[in-house]
Amino acid sequence: QLTGRWYSIGLASNSNWFKEKRHLMKMCTTIISATADGNLEVTSTYPKGDQCVTRNSLYTKMEQPGRFSYTSPRWGSKHDIRVVETNYEEYALVATQISKSTGPSTMVLLYSRTKELSPERLERFTQFSREQGLTDNEILILPQTGEAGGTGR
Repeated sequence: QLTGRWYSIGLASNSNWFKEKRHLMKMCTTIISATADGNLEVTSTYPKGDQCVTRNSLYTKMEQPGRFSYTSPRWGSKHDIRVVETNYEEYALVATQISKSTGPSTMVLLYSRTKELSPERLERFTQFSREQGLTDNEILILPQTGEAGGTGR
């Protein structure tokens, strides 16, 4: 199950907001819980500038396992979400195709149960993002937030 707490470790996207905000983004947490009918309730914390914004979304499961859909009430954009691979214990790689009036975009997220992830997983994320047509400029390993700041506290 994908439920529980995840850290967003990697984010790749070819949308405009990503290009503008890329240099400000930080690692955030996402909490996923399952509803009785098998949909996912996702409390995502998005890096927005130098802060994290929380948003609740309901991902509706589709017939294919590992696929969900979501429509943003705010932007009217449709999200086709696919869990590419996960071992539930350690990491999850999620690809989202977003269609909205201004045109389609692709987003790839790498979730981790902990704030550190092996180089192999990071490499897989980068590789997969490239396969989706994203350039290195559009692929980001998110820096950690918070007071830990690399001081080992």
